[in-house]
Amino acid sequence: MSALSRPRAEDAAAIHELVAACDLAVLGKVDSTLGDIADELAEPGFDLDRDGWLAHDAEGRLVGWASAYAPSDDDLVQIDVFVRPGSESRAGELWELALGRARELGAERGHDRVTVDVGVHRVDGAKRALAERHGFGPGTTFHRLRIDHDGPSEPPAVPDGVTLRTGDDDEVRRQAHRVHQDGFADHFGFVRVGYDDWYERRQARGTTDWSRLTLARIDGRPAGVVIGNDQFVADEGCGYVATLAVLPEFRGRGLGRFLLLHAFAADAARGRKGTILHVDSANTTPALELYLSAGMRTVMVIDVLRRRL
Repeated sequence: MSALSRPRAEDAAAIHELVAACDLAVLGKVDSTLGDIADELAEPGFDLDRDGWLAHDAEGRLVGWASAYAPSDDDLVQIDVFVRPGSESRAGELWELALGRARELGAERGHDRVTVDVGVHRVDGAKRALAERHGFGPGTTFHRLRIDHDGPSEPPAVPDGVTLRTGDDDEVRRQAHRVHQDGFADHFGFVRVGYDDWYERRQARGTTDWSRLTLARIDGRPAGVVIGNDQFVADEGCGYVATLAVLPEFRGRGLGRFLLLHAFAADAARGRKGTILHVDSANTTPALELYLSAGMRTVMVIDVLRRRL
């Protein structure tokens, strides 16, 4: 068995080929791009020398990739493990390394215990079994939703009292950050981050376009935000709604539906084939029902499994 090594930025193509092989075996299609992997390796706060591992076989082919990432100073750590089909014997060591690093990340942040999440495609029974063998249980379920566009569409009318601003302005981005943080405060796995970290992470991603951020104000007060990006343009030809948040005091007025339809119209105007988003089925708001009622459909289900160390 060959030695493990640490990832480097130039390993992105090899990691993507490995992840693509895993996707094809489970999903029948590739569900990531080279840009996704490059962004993951360049994620602010991800330490290439401590937070990731590469495993090669005797011929030097990459057969395993594992990572552990702490998105904030909270006790939450996200891990992932990919093992090439046919090389399952390497899985155990990679899972243990990722879990060991999760413990370290928790301790480094002053926590006696750590919460570890891993995402598993609903159809990936083998990875689910490995996660359960390592002590993981049900956390929540995310649905990937999609709506198709057949050419440009009429944007929705802006509701009375609502004004819109895009994210090209720093103050607008700061207000959008506050809406995002407060609007998602009670959601599964959400941890607050300060503006500088929030901005740095998005700025570091190759898919970020600040003109895709739309802040809605009601009577001059920040009330809701929708943030799109190009994460699914390269592989699906679709726009992506990364964030849609409405502050609690402004809910029930149709603002969330308006921002969703606004995002659809913006993607259609850009010539996108459709719009994609992810939603927690256990969301504290009826978001899944909203999106389905707007014409979206489920195209993938991803379970988040959780373990407390």
